[in-house]
Order: sequence, then C-alpha cells, then structure tokens
Amino acid sequence: MQLLLLARHGQSRLNVRGIVNGDPARDPGLSELGVAQASGLAYQLAAIALDLCVTSRFPRAQETARLALGDRDIPQVVDEDLDDVRVGELEGKTLADYRAWKRGRTRAERFPGGESLDEAARRYAAAFERLFDRPEAAIFCVCHEIPVRYAVNAAGGSAQLDRPLHDVPNAEPYVFDAAGLRRAVDGIRALD
Repeated sequence: MQLLLLARHGQSRLNVRGIVNGDPARDPGLSELGVAQASGLAYQLAAIALDLCVTSRFPRAQETARLALGDRDIPQVVDEDLDDVRVGELEGKTLADYRAWKRGRTRAERFPGGESLDEAARRYAAAFERLFDRPEAAIFCVCHEIPVRYAVNAAGGSAQLDRPLHDVPNAEPYVFDAAGLRRAVDGIRALD
C-alpha cells in the first residue's frame, strides 16, 4: 500500500436521530444529506486511480463507498474489524445515554454486553495493519468516526486517541501514505 484515503461514512439516518448504533443489522443507511455527502465525495476521488475499496459491514459505510465510487469497477472488501464500536445494551439508545454511561469510566471498561474502547482500538489497529500489508497501491476505505479519529490522531503523534481531532466530518477523506498508516497502527497500539 502506498496511499490510503480513509473516510467516515455520510450522515446516517441514526445520526440525524441521535441514536447509537454498533450493530450493522440495525443500520437503516444514509440520510438524504448523507447521500449528497457521499455523492460529493466522488468528486474528491475522481482524479485518483484507486485499486481497492474496503468498508465495514455497515450499510451506511457500504452505501457511501458505492456512491463515492460511482461506476468505477474497483474490487471491494468488507472488514468487520472496521465496524463501529460494539455498544451492547446501549444499542438504539440516545447519544446522551451513551455519553452518560461513558462519563467517569475508563477506556478499558466494556459497554454493558459490548466491548471496550480499548478492544475496539485493537480491532482498528489490526484492520489498518492489514491495509498496510495489502498489495494494492491505492486504497479507499470507508468506516466510522472512531476508527478515523484514532488513525488521524495516532498518525499525528497525539498522546490521546480522542484528541486533537474529535469530531470527524462525514464523507471527507483523510490521506495516509505508508509511513503515516504505520504511525497510526503503532500509535493506536501504544496508547491502548
């Protein structure tokens, strides 16, 4: 891999409603704005020759990739390690409920019936490592806010996975070369 374009999916219907979703089977896909965002992403990708597209299992990520790639004939791979955080019993709850549960807890504590943020970070590092090892030169990857946030912050040398970038915009690509992706993987693992 020489080039990775990493993007969060377009706005989802659940984003609009402020609902937490960590189960791909319960993802209703993109909102109307999300469709427009994903379609706009196609213009940002148009001048780049891409060899592979990788997405999470979530319909919102796969729909974003489909719209962003348009009629390009590019192989696609689904990697479940790029899925959103598995929030267990918080599935379908509000963002306020999610934030209230997280308040005062460590990254190592599991969501009730789900995984911890540290466990999710390990999944993301493993998925990014697989991208790093792929033979394709230019890869487009669509996943979720948290893995993008972690990769950008870790590659930048931050001492925190959640800062300085916190709010990741929908359908905006972040560019990594091989060295940057290696820093992301190593940084996520070091901060785990």
